[in-house]
Amino acid sequence: MRFILKLAGKNIEIFSLYDFAADYCKDFISSGTPDISVEITQEDIEFERERSRREDLKQGVQTRNFTDPYLETLAVYRKIADRMLDFDTLLFHGSAVAVDNSCYLFTARSGTGKSTHTRLWKKLLGDRAVIVNDDKPLISVLKNDIIVHGTPWNGKHRLGNDISVPLKAVCVLQRAEENRIKKVAPEEVYDTLIQQVYRTYDPKRLAKTLSLTDALAERTELYRLGCNMDISAAQLSYSAMKGQEKGQENEA
Repeated sequence: MRFILKLAGKNIEIFSLYDFAADYCKDFISSGTPDISVEITQEDIEFERERSRREDLKQGVQTRNFTDPYLETLAVYRKIADRMLDFDTLLFHGSAVAVDNSCYLFTARSGTGKSTHTRLWKKLLGDRAVIVNDDKPLISVLKNDIIVHGTPWNGKHRLGNDISVPLKAVCVLQRAEENRIKKVAPEEVYDTLIQQVYRTYDPKRLAKTLSLTDALAERTELYRLGCNMDISAAQLSYSAMKGQEKGQENEA
């Protein structure tokens, strides 16, 4: 099957084996002249199956039996991520929320509570807070801007929108009994950032990935947030990253 997606401002031509891929990406279907093309083979699907099996073994959990159509969606995004490096664009693992045309990106190990925290922002700020992508957004590291883009690969709850928003800050999240937030230097969180960026198997493209990650870290405000999962955590993190005094948002 052939279809075209528009992601991060680029038209991407997809040749898939199953219709499921197009349905999975239906909110991002577009038309026009392709900027890049990717084609999926059964070998690509088997690669995703073996990779998933290795991850399950590593984590000590029962092997998941994914269908070929679902695994194809992973193969599609892997090939897209490789090709988007040519346009200075990274795939990043995190939950991105936009407020007043500024994007705040929360990242951490799976299961830490990224999605829970961004949902607290929705509870705190209402319609002002819009989920850009709840799992794997694309980030364009451009000369004058760093832009976060929605994609169809937006987590198990399928939370996200087809929007692109300038990045304001990246926050490394960890669980804590008491809420605290601190602005940090790139070297304090770089290990986490590089773990959360998609790292291609191609050596030349990997070098580009590292270069873009360096630029992202140097040009973006970085924070470390220790939080419980109470609404007060969202109040603290929003006030700090927005640049307001604590409590000012509650008075608005």
